Amino acid sequence: MFEYFPGNYVWNLSVVAALNAGGLIDEVDRACRPIKEAAQQGEDAGTEDFLRAWTALTDQLVVQAEAAEKAGHTRTAGQLWYRAVDYLSIAERMLSRSNPDRVPTYRRMLELAEKAFATHSPRVARVEIPYEGTTLPAYFSAAPATEHGPAPVVVLVNGLDSTKEHMYSSNHWLELAERGVSCLMLDQPGTGEALRLQGITARIDAEAWAGAAVDWLETRDDVDAHRIGIVGWSLGGYYSPRAAAFEKRFALCVAWGANHNWGAVQRRRLEHEGERPVPHYWEHVLWVWGFDDLDRFIEFADDIHLDGVVEKITVPFLIAHGEGDRQIPLDSAHRSYEQAVNSPKRELRVFTAEEGGTEHIGLDHLPHVSLFIADWVADTFAELH
Repeated sequence: MFEYFPGNYVWNLSVVAALNAGGLIDEVDRACRPIKEAAQQGEDAGTEDFLRAWTALTDQLVVQAEAAEKAGHTRTAGQLWYRAVDYLSIAERMLSRSNPDRVPTYRRMLELAEKAFATHSPRVARVEIPYEGTTLPAYFSAAPATEHGPAPVVVLVNGLDSTKEHMYSSNHWLELAERGVSCLMLDQPGTGEALRLQGITARIDAEAWAGAAVDWLETRDDVDAHRIGIVGWSLGGYYSPRAAAFEKRFALCVAWGANHNWGAVQRRRLEHEGERPVPHYWEHVLWVWGFDDLDRFIEFADDIHLDGVVEKITVPFLIAHGEGDRQIPLDSAHRSYEQAVNSPKRELRVFTAEEGGTEHIGLDHLPHVSLFIADWVADTFAELH
């Protein structure tokens, strides 16, 4: 992985995530250069410096975007708004739950995203998914194919610390759209806006909220209700197989980074084994799951696994995993694959350092992994047609 900040895995992950989601290396370098010293203090220290540096870059792009819009240069403005969303989402992700800037920064991300849709991505729109007396926020990308009739759709779900804005920045929705597949980028319980602004925490039985997403999709005239798939990255590599195992309306499933036994990973992290995805890690984890006591949470987390679950998957199932993943070991991918004995089309794709995509969810070469998954999804939907 490209390491701008030698030895600081979490900060480096943020840099490559930004660059692989359309960030420009000159802009990222100008944001990061003043905080090189802060990065040497460890992953938790200096995250406010990180926010200030990346917010300054975002501010610069906003000024440029507004000027471009005023001049009638909509395409230029769109690219600037798009990168502003990318950069600010990376900075927001680094903050602790208790940081007073976290929610205001996230609200600003939502505003920037709306500007990006209007100028850069007119086929993407904000939607609300009815769920247990409230709603789950999401972005829906309607593939051009919907102009000619109902199209298949993927429900794309977060991991532990990502948001629908990260999904939007990844451009995976666009690759799906170009292959005739729409995409619902969902902030499910415990993630993104659902957690930050609505206080909806994560749950083990992912099929509950995934089923709500299917219910909503089935109401749309532009959705082929027989071809709805679910794709989840990082901790989504637990959520998506869990959902597909118990919500039988899904036609396919992808674990974008296997997460067969996330509870066991937490026990290893207590022993400082493996890398962690975000600063202020345990504070973040307790926030996501709605706990205030780490010992109680660790006992609860023992049930976050796929043993006895993936056997119930009866649809095509892809597991994409990096050989050198420093967060979730490759063994997790093999276990999910070996146990998915009832899938009619199961595939394990391991990405190596030689080709790229070997780090967690392929963040070191995200487009490479994204394209493979998009092709697999499109090919599988075509087989199901």
